[in-house]
Amino acid sequence: MKTITRTVWILSLVSLFTDMASEMLYPIMPIYLKSIGFSILLIGILEGLVEAVAGISKGYFGQLSDSKAKRAPFIQLGYSLSAISKPMMAFFVYPLWIFFARTTDRLGKGIRTGARDAMLSGETTKANKGKVFGFHRSMDTFGAVLGPALALIYLYFYPEDYINLFYIAFIPGVLAVIASFLLKDKKVEIIAEKKKISFFSFINYWKKSPAEYRKVVLGLLFFALFNSSDVFLLLKAKDAGLDDTWVIGIYIFYNLIYALTAFPLGSFADKIGLKKMFVFGLIIFSIVYFGMGLTTNLYAIIALFFGYGIYAAATEGISKAWITNISKDENTATAVGTYSAFQSIVSMVASVMAGLLWFYFGASVTFFVSAIATLLVILYFVGNASSTKIFSQSR
Repeated sequence: MKTITRTVWILSLVSLFTDMASEMLYPIMPIYLKSIGFSILLIGILEGLVEAVAGISKGYFGQLSDSKAKRAPFIQLGYSLSAISKPMMAFFVYPLWIFFARTTDRLGKGIRTGARDAMLSGETTKANKGKVFGFHRSMDTFGAVLGPALALIYLYFYPEDYINLFYIAFIPGVLAVIASFLLKDKKVEIIAEKKKISFFSFINYWKKSPAEYRKVVLGLLFFALFNSSDVFLLLKAKDAGLDDTWVIGIYIFYNLIYALTAFPLGSFADKIGLKKMFVFGLIIFSIVYFGMGLTTNLYAIIALFFGYGIYAAATEGISKAWITNISKDENTATAVGTYSAFQSIVSMVASVMAGLLWFYFGASVTFFVSAIATLLVILYFVGNASSTKIFSQSR
């Protein structure tokens, strides 16, 4: 069976273009927000709120995708909303409008996430989930290399001209939407449940989900509680004395490491077990955050961003592959969507908490708290007696 199918390629290219658009703006977002009057605390609250408000939709649309036995329409609508959100940020600088634009982007992600991951899962077997999700994350993250690189080149010639970047980011967003219309649903993909779906009915899935699913997701959510927005890492780099060019450059470097290692680490995870790879990623995360709390040295920060890329490659795609392997085929989008919805709520708390810690106690305390909490998550997963071998067996 071919591991990287046509559908996997299309989904990966769509994600590449979308991330090119989103990540073109991400490194300059905190700088831009500060330039229009946002404080560190307000940035934390904004990032947390948009993730929570829009993120809750992931559970609903995931279950709706399963119910209708459709994936492609949700993917196409989701990427379309994210594309149109890019130029919206340039129209007005009022906090409420910024919140609306950011929420539109995140709502698009909420609509597509469960359906997209379910479509990826349906293209492979359990034995190759790490490889497929790793390939998708690798392509996705190459977009996060190209986007900031273009932003860096643009700002070199037009310093502090942030507004036009929002318009430029619309172009790859449109390419992503066009590519998404090449996707087609399988005629018989899942057995749909014919029942009414309410906005919060995905919560019922938690009650009837497999015990292993609840056990894994609880650990993932506890980690998410202390894994705040990457904005704080960029602010740390900024506070260390780096100018805008260096901040964007170091973010490109992190994403390049992530992109180059996601596929090989995903493939290796299929051999050793997804949980082992995820725990390895958590260990790297803890080391990185301890380091961020201890140093302001330029070279040390570069090394830590290298480690952060390894952490991301070893966890982000792996966690999705893990979840799809412990859920039934007919509930895959619901399982991913439910986890993502709860994660979004927790991310709101994490970003607000990080903003408060930074505001009152400084950057070091913020990073130390996350690092110590991650050690507890590692102990939780290591202490889980369930076998990891099941996660690398074929269906």
